[in-house]
Amino acid sequence: MKLNSIYIILLLAIATFANGQQITKATTGIFLLKNGEVYTHDNGKIKADVLMQDGIIKEVSEMIEHPGAKKFDCTGLTIYPGMIDSGTKIGLAEVSSVSLTQDHNEIGEFTPHMKALTAVNPSSVNIPVNRVNGITTALSVPSGGRFPGTAALINLYGYTPNDMYAGFSAVVFNYPSTGKRGSWDRRSDEDIKKAEEKANKKIKDFISKARLYTKISGTDKASSLDYNPQLNALVPIINKEAPLLVEVNKKSDILSAISWVNENDINVIFTGVSEGYLVIDSLLKYNIPVITGPILNNPGRSSDHYNIGYSNAGKMQKAGIKVAIRTNETENVRNLPYNAGFAAAYGMGFKEAFKAVTINAAEMFGIENKYGSVERTKVANVFVTDGDPFETKTTIKYLFIDGYNIPLESRHTYLYDEFLER
Repeated sequence: MKLNSIYIILLLAIATFANGQQITKATTGIFLLKNGEVYTHDNGKIKADVLMQDGIIKEVSEMIEHPGAKKFDCTGLTIYPGMIDSGTKIGLAEVSSVSLTQDHNEIGEFTPHMKALTAVNPSSVNIPVNRVNGITTALSVPSGGRFPGTAALINLYGYTPNDMYAGFSAVVFNYPSTGKRGSWDRRSDEDIKKAEEKANKKIKDFISKARLYTKISGTDKASSLDYNPQLNALVPIINKEAPLLVEVNKKSDILSAISWVNENDINVIFTGVSEGYLVIDSLLKYNIPVITGPILNNPGRSSDHYNIGYSNAGKMQKAGIKVAIRTNETENVRNLPYNAGFAAAYGMGFKEAFKAVTINAAEMFGIENKYGSVERTKVANVFVTDGDPFETKTTIKYLFIDGYNIPLESRHTYLYDEFLER
């Protein structure tokens, strides 16, 4: 009996301590941002109020009044559209040393039907840590095999993955890399060539099967098909109804991937593209949009200039290529604005760098009518700051995702408060 009592007391103590770490709940309602400046992509900052209701931006204009709205004084502050990280593992990974918390890498080489959205953990401690820096939306991308799965765009607030879904998903294709993988790669040229031929044959066979499956599924013989989730996942790709996310980085691989894309006549978005600056003409010729990053990265070759990772995005953007920026991170998605800041400093400029983490990404994902800017009828994903969002000294004052007022709290702020005056 005594043991049971002690056990119950311990449970209550643990529950009380755990409750102390809980993040304050987000609130919903009618919100009015007053007396601030709204950042616009074309006209810079304009004086305007912003009214949000039912998860939507209802009005952007001067002198808005609404008797039932909760007002937020934004005097001296700027209202920005929420930033979009176009390549992360957020929601799919938690503790790197614990395999049970890693849901981004499935077994198998050809698993395009494995949907990242089903594996997203809405309660991940990484989510509040990252969103409080103004990142409201992120693409969660599976990794691993040749076709590792289907990435999903999520808002960084919600109780279920479906609550968080932001309306875009796409199959990921890790394009075969040629040449040596590093200084540790001891394969002969002949072995490398054989591996390349083997990989290309597997891909060709898989795409051929997908084309046949797609062709039959569009006829009156569709009922005779055995359901094949792997091939079915590629039907929108073959029909050019959705883009394929092609991860490719080296110059030779990018050129090879462009030839492959033209041969197969599909719509693509290239991701990674760390040597995009070397093949700008080819990317531009075939109008291929690019998601690049991380920007805060070391040069890929010993002969490269130290800033090549910082300037790659700007070089492609200035040539006319549509560029979005990613962190390729899990817990450090919060560094997206600083990645964009380095791109801005090394040739891109603030205006284009901010587009690369907002409207450019929205346009690539076909959701620009809902995301990427502070405009009427768009989803109420906005944050309010006291300065340049790319500067580390800037403070986020207010954050809204899907129209919810998000508390600026996370595991980090809890620990800071806990030990500030221990």
